[in-house]
Amino acid sequence: MSPSPTSRMTRAKEIGVALSTALIASLTLAACGSLSMGIAGKVSITLYSGQHVQTTDALVAGFEKVYPNISVAVRSNDEDTFASQIVAEGPRSPADVFYAENSPALTFLQQKGLLATVDATTLAKTPSKYNSPKGEWVGVSARVNVIIYNPSVIKKSALPTTILQLANPKYKDELAFAAGETDFQPIVTSVLQAYGKSETLKWLSGIKSNAGSHVYPNSETIANDVNRGVVAFGVVNQYYWYRMRAQIGASNTHSLITHFAPRDPGYVIDVSGAGILKSSKHQGAAQKFLAFLTSVKGQEIIAHSTSYEYPIASHVTTVEPEAPFNQLQPYPIDVAHLGTGSKAIALLREEQLL
Repeated sequence: MSPSPTSRMTRAKEIGVALSTALIASLTLAACGSLSMGIAGKVSITLYSGQHVQTTDALVAGFEKVYPNISVAVRSNDEDTFASQIVAEGPRSPADVFYAENSPALTFLQQKGLLATVDATTLAKTPSKYNSPKGEWVGVSARVNVIIYNPSVIKKSALPTTILQLANPKYKDELAFAAGETDFQPIVTSVLQAYGKSETLKWLSGIKSNAGSHVYPNSETIANDVNRGVVAFGVVNQYYWYRMRAQIGASNTHSLITHFAPRDPGYVIDVSGAGILKSSKHQGAAQKFLAFLTSVKGQEIIAHSTSYEYPIASHVTTVEPEAPFNQLQPYPIDVAHLGTGSKAIALLREEQLL
């Protein structure tokens, strides 16, 4: 029996509704798919940063402007803490990039086989002596160790000019240093390379005695107390003084800085660098981040920021009234010889400074 005209009309309506529903569903699915692709196209990388917040925040903000499809989630902590954490996390580490204030922490991870090779074009932007010899991290910026002193407490002519002179008993109760700062480890390593273990231990014992209660937890405290005349002088990276002066004003800055004698083992360049974790699932985005750090734009951010560090890549120079980087006369020790800092840490512990 043939279906009645009414049945055929009803069936046609049902088919039409079904087709319309399918079409709407299809369009919705397509729209959702496009939306998912848009969300998926926004990559997020995790940065473990042992660098100062001022430096890191400025660079991340600059990078995200250049690459709006890549966001950077920053986790900040002491670089040695992060290095140990990355080893413990192993291939499960959420970190894509590790940005360190000093090279030993990066060398430590490199020796553990946890860092990926940096793109050759990125490495080429920084002088090779400031990069990983294996190409597994790249140098981004630098600082130099200086003596900060209060001229109302001690004259410049009375200051030590070499690192070993810090242990001279005549400076008892006049010296301040931060044994636990990662900035201090390269100095110990430099002294060790220049004079050997026995002389280095003797030197550490001497500066510990001279400092007395002025063995501080960090360089900021050194800069502050020297500026207030609480202690005569101390050893810090140059940027602590420039940053303090910017914060409190020139009229409230009562301290000055001076360099050690040219090529003295205390005259050390500290290199800050970044590497990519082999375990990162976002290798391409991570490589872009390192490329930005060493690019003209990234280096200009460092040159003009409140970090007061020296840009060392892409031929960018600092605009601050600091001694030009190319005029510094540091001790000739490179990042390879600075190693992981483990020898320095062992000696500091032997002298109960850690």
